[in-house]
Amino acid sequence: MRTLLTRKTIIIAVVAVLIAISTIISVNMFNSSGPVTGLANIVSEPLRNLASQVARAFESIYASAYRYDSLMADYEQKLIELTELQRDNRESIRLAEENDRFRALLGFRERHTGYEHEAASIRHWSGGNWSSSFTINKGYANSSIERGNGVVTEYGVLIGQVANVGATTSIVVSVLDTTFSASANIGESDAVATVKGDFALMPSGLLMLDIIDDDLIILSGDSVVTSGIGSVFPAGLFVGEVVEVFRHATGVGRYATVKPMRELNSIIHVFVITDFDVID
Repeated sequence: MRTLLTRKTIIIAVVAVLIAISTIISVNMFNSSGPVTGLANIVSEPLRNLASQVARAFESIYASAYRYDSLMADYEQKLIELTELQRDNRESIRLAEENDRFRALLGFRERHTGYEHEAASIRHWSGGNWSSSFTINKGYANSSIERGNGVVTEYGVLIGQVANVGATTSIVVSVLDTTFSASANIGESDAVATVKGDFALMPSGLLMLDIIDDDLIILSGDSVVTSGIGSVFPAGLFVGEVVEVFRHATGVGRYATVKPMRELNSIIHVFVITDFDVID
């Protein structure tokens, strides 16, 4: 169908051109419009109109095609520019995060000059109804870490303890794990209690603060920090803050729920404290 229309268009154009040539010859030969010219005008009028419409249609199609190509080229250029901007933005975010991490690292070292530590990264988390742990990329072959070392964030928040040391990786139980416990101070007091993982509280992301002196006033929001007693962890590491205080079901003694200072599964970079000054 398209081929047929093209052939008809070509024939019409050729006839129109022949009539136009005949008209020009008639005018030039007889210096007037003459009978040939008049007849040619009558015959060629609809053909000229049709040829003009066809020409305009082709011009419109060409113009549309040109605009389409121009728009596509502009779109592709904008797409390239957008991709470059997104790449630059991602790089800027990465550099900013790296810069923040290095500043925090510098601050950690300045605040804790009595610590020996190894920087590490968390590879993956493992959790369930019975345990909460994560794997770091340091072991006995590429660091000096040992079983029992405390693991903290760059801000000095205690988040776990090394439980098993492999060649290049180690498993760390988090503060939520039921095997974790530490001697702790509450708020501004020197009173000592025990903060530990609890099976019933683990699904809620909470710890238990137990063996609390009955005379001690505890308020929601009080900080819980390591006491340093027992030389397992250095003193002053933040563990969490008190959420609520309860009395044991037996009626003897109180306990409190504690929320960790950080969302644990959002942490990527950590420090393993391999040695520290023991304060008597």
